This record gives sequence, structure tokens and C-alpha cells, in this order.
Amino acid sequence: MTPIKKTVAESSSEMTQLVLPNDTNILKHLLGGTLMHWIDLIGAIVANRHCRQPIVTASMERIDFLRPIPLGHLVILKGQIQYAGTTSMEVGVEVFSENTLTGERSHASTAVLTYVAVDFEGRPIPVPELILSTDEEKVRFAEAAKRKTSRITSMKPH
Repeated sequence: MTPIKKTVAESSSEMTQLVLPNDTNILKHLLGGTLMHWIDLIGAIVANRHCRQPIVTASMERIDFLRPIPLGHLVILKGQIQYAGTTSMEVGVEVFSENTLTGERSHASTAVLTYVAVDFEGRPIPVPELILSTDEEKVRFAEAAKRKTSRITSMKPH
């Protein structure tokens, strides 16, 4: 049975990847599409950990490529749930590039994704309520709720 409430910390996740030659473009920087794939993976892990149900990606609302990630660097992806509605969850992902020789890290990308929990026939199902423990979590939740309202309003026929 799915718990009624869960904290942000219970589903927060981190993933590390190494940028190899096959992951890069002609400038020897990580391909944007590969980074998007990794962002979707960590986001899906977070959403699944929150609801412990099958999930589907509903949208990647925003992705910002702040700086290129060079060949040979580590990519650290940190995801956390920012909002849980009735059946949907918003996940924020921060991406860092780490120089493997110096350990220097830089913020390389951010993204916001929405996932929906579904049953095995693909029908949306309820997700646990989100327990907000910190002021930062409360701010992220409020901002995510505004984005959801804006998305719903923009999808309505005019």
C-alpha cells in the first residue's frame, strides 16, 4: 500500500556519470540530448521513490544549459521532488560538472520535469502527499504549484 505522506528527503536521489568520447559532440562537450536522458532518468528515480508506482514522464518544462561539460568530467545529477499533486509530481534536477583531476565542481544545468503515477493499464493513480520540512521546500512547492496552474491555464482552449 502506498504511504499517505512522504518527505522530500525520502525520494531525493543522486547519480554520477562519466563523460566518455561517445557522449560528446565535435567540441568534445557532453551532448545536450545525452544530458537530457540522464536528467529524465534521475527525475524518474525520484518520482518512483516518492510513489513506489510505475511513472511516466509528462513534461520537461524547463532545462537550462548553463555551461558545457567537457569530455572526461564527472556529471553529478541531484534530483528532488518539489511538488506532489493528486497524480502528478514535479521534480527539480541540478547538474554539476566535476573535473576528475582537480575535484573542482561547477553548476552546469538545471531542469524541471513532471511525472504521473500510473497503474499497469496506464491510468493515472494517486500519489502520496508531500511533507514539507524546510522553508526552502515550502518555497519550491509554492513555485511548482504556480507553474502547474499556469500550465493548466495555458492548455485550456481560448
